Amino acid sequence: MQVTSVIKTLFSALRHRNFRLFFAGQLVSLIGTWMQNVGQAWLVLELTQSSFKLGIVSALQFAPMLFLSFPAGVLIDYFPKRRLIVTAQAVMMFLALTLALLDFSGTVRYWHILILATVLGIANTVDMPARQSFIIEMVGKEDLMNAIALNSSIFNAARAAGPAIAGLLIGTFGTAVCFLVNGLSYLAVILGLYLMKFEESAPRHRRPYSFGGDIREGLQYIRTKPVILITILLVAVVGVFGANFTVLVPVFVRQELQRDAAAFGLLMSCFGLGALLGALSLALLSRRGPTPALLLGGGMGLSLTLIAIGFQNSYAVTAVLLVLAGWFLVTFFSMANTTIQLETEDRLRGRVMSIYTLTFGGLTPFGSLFAGAVAHWIKTPLTFALGGLVSGIVFFVVIMNRRKVPAWREE
Repeated sequence: MQVTSVIKTLFSALRHRNFRLFFAGQLVSLIGTWMQNVGQAWLVLELTQSSFKLGIVSALQFAPMLFLSFPAGVLIDYFPKRRLIVTAQAVMMFLALTLALLDFSGTVRYWHILILATVLGIANTVDMPARQSFIIEMVGKEDLMNAIALNSSIFNAARAAGPAIAGLLIGTFGTAVCFLVNGLSYLAVILGLYLMKFEESAPRHRRPYSFGGDIREGLQYIRTKPVILITILLVAVVGVFGANFTVLVPVFVRQELQRDAAAFGLLMSCFGLGALLGALSLALLSRRGPTPALLLGGGMGLSLTLIAIGFQNSYAVTAVLLVLAGWFLVTFFSMANTTIQLETEDRLRGRVMSIYTLTFGGLTPFGSLFAGAVAHWIKTPLTFALGGLVSGIVFFVVIMNRRKVPAWREE
């Protein structure tokens, strides 16, 4: 009986049919996404032999969020989220298949990857906050934290499986196969979205567009909610200084450890394994709701782990530390996501989550350029340590002053 209760708690969000469809589609698609991430990083290094140029690709992939997140949030609050997600997924499928064709034909160049990464960033600017704010429409507030944790679990299961599969395929068939698999995997998400059913509701009143006014309203709302504001600022710090694994790990493997693509894929899988375990732990704790202890503890744990990575160069030790880093990272981001959504009014959720994804992904170009440039001039492990030191100082200050936040005083 106790085991049954644990299982029901762990997978409570899956009692909603629409979320089951979403869950299944995401599981397939995200494996392809992580295969493409590994394949693209390896392809860039093969073409350029430059960690800095790899950082530029990552920066361009997230740069559109920096400029387009605010208007994207207004669109998400105005148009049906499902329609926006389907459109964005179709665009991303086309981009992946285009890169596969260029790579298979042997005509791919570095500038091709730069352009495709930029357009992918534009699609992601709409897709990410739309998907995040769509979850509550599928499961309601009661199962929101569990749904976010389960969504994170499949994201990180894919993070564990995708890189390992990609590493093996790259060694045998080359990078193009990764892009082809990713392109085809988007069909699973699109099909799941079309199969969803929602109860009919009264037509929503469509007010005229007012991008400036709507953006100001969203920013003003965040400013008056200390928990949301502090959480978003912490997400920004981690996004810039603490989550540059896509840039740093391939360089660390190739230049410091002198290992091949399979070894790179295995290390990224270790990171994904830790993140998966963290997500499953949060799913079990979902009935308790988000807590500042998990939010701040996850961020501080990540910071200390990054510092530890910076002072060693062992492949085995790095693998263990990346498992811990994955655990802490998913704990922090899942707590941040849940906290923000539960604290936000329904009519403003698209705008607030677009600002969340701006800090989550839109500031990534600065993190990618920071990681790529610093790794170019000093040893890559020390770049990990520097990022951990900066983020650790910020989390320490917040932890010491958390009693000043009204919603956290009783925790």
